[in-house]
Amino acid sequence: MSSMLPYELKGLPHDDCVSLFRKWAFNDGDDGQYPNLMRIGEDIVKKCKGIPLAVRTLGSLLFAKTDESEWMTIRDSEIWRLEQSENDILPVLKLSYNYLPPYLQRCLACLSLYKKDYLHPSDDVILFWMANGLLEHPKQNEEWEDVGKRYLKELWSRCFIQDVEIRSFYFVFKVHDLIHDLLLDVSQKECKILYSQTEGIDEKVRHISFCDDHQQLVKFPQALKNRKYIRTVFLQQSSCIIDLSFVKFCVSNFKYLRALDLSGSPLKALPDSVGTLKHLRYVGLRGCRHLRKIPGSFYKLQSLVMLKMMGVRVPSVQLHKMQSFVRLRYLEISVKALPSEGIQPRCWPSLQYLAFFVCDFEWLFEEIQYLTSLRTLNLFVCPKLVSLPRSLKFLTKLEHLQIQRCGAINLHMELEEEEDHHLQLSLKTFTVIQADALTDLPRLLLEGSSSTLQWITLSRCSRSNDL
Repeated sequence: MSSMLPYELKGLPHDDCVSLFRKWAFNDGDDGQYPNLMRIGEDIVKKCKGIPLAVRTLGSLLFAKTDESEWMTIRDSEIWRLEQSENDILPVLKLSYNYLPPYLQRCLACLSLYKKDYLHPSDDVILFWMANGLLEHPKQNEEWEDVGKRYLKELWSRCFIQDVEIRSFYFVFKVHDLIHDLLLDVSQKECKILYSQTEGIDEKVRHISFCDDHQQLVKFPQALKNRKYIRTVFLQQSSCIIDLSFVKFCVSNFKYLRALDLSGSPLKALPDSVGTLKHLRYVGLRGCRHLRKIPGSFYKLQSLVMLKMMGVRVPSVQLHKMQSFVRLRYLEISVKALPSEGIQPRCWPSLQYLAFFVCDFEWLFEEIQYLTSLRTLNLFVCPKLVSLPRSLKFLTKLEHLQIQRCGAINLHMELEEEEDHHLQLSLKTFTVIQADALTDLPRLLLEGSSSTLQWITLSRCSRSNDL
């Protein structure tokens, strides 16, 4: 509140808009080679009314395109003639969306399920796309995750995602508020965010998420009882309170469910009928601290691709029974002990990511060598863990090894056999954080990755001076 007159934010001056457009539409210096394109580009810039996001998005849309007809199609599009208020740029952004390849349109539209200003982890998004069959088949020497990363990089280059932060083995990003509005508009028949007061739900809706800021029990709208083709159910935040009846409703009504994320909810048990969801591929239970019962039928979910159970300390969770999840690619789990019999050969043949969170075991099973597709191994708060098995040398695709708050661990792993001197490993990042007993590094793994290793991080390791 103030007695001062408000400062009215005006659009970017035309010359600055042209400069911004030139930056996104051409490689440095290339604009001089295409004067005709720049003349068309200036007309496009005028229609953006000084809005930098519109200029940047359309510039990236035309990047590396040298056919004048493509530029004129954008300039002369009917969408510019839509009625819009002075500051409404949704039609401009929709023009860019319409020119995306169909596979990117489908994937981008699904981000409308999340509320505004949501921080998207790339691995979650990619696995969600994978669970719903939105990714094209991988090319030679590519994994499904690589296809998803390629999609995200393309959306980034086209300015549909922003605030990208690279982490060790993934990245996070946001969607601009106006882009989110656009996605809500284009996806309204397939994706729907539900609030307690939501009534009308289109018959074609396939993906739903619940987003209420009030501490109240979530109830399904009556209209959903006849929507048997629902593929996705998400809880947006932990303030959404659910009980067993919520999950039972999902199981009994949505037989084609592919993604179910109940993370952060106060749920105490999963229903015995959960095993009937034969198409379920994506399950998020992260942070469900009150969960105390996992029924035996849960292990019948043979289509599972992703399972996140960080912070779920259920006594009945049995890792060896999870070997029935033959399609699993991402496993995040908290367990008290590892199975004495280890894991079997050909178990989880496609597993890419394995993370143990808050576990009490002292040794990691030697049979980890069977996980030949593994790319990332994360050990977080395993205070009794004292060492890693030498069999890690057989994981030739392992790219990221991260160890955090494992106070008793030491990593003495010398080269012993002749074959150890000729290992061809793929480790890119090696991270150890807060490991007080650490006095040795795994020479076997690091020397075997000498041609690929990019980053070694040691943080808050009190004896690191002895290394």
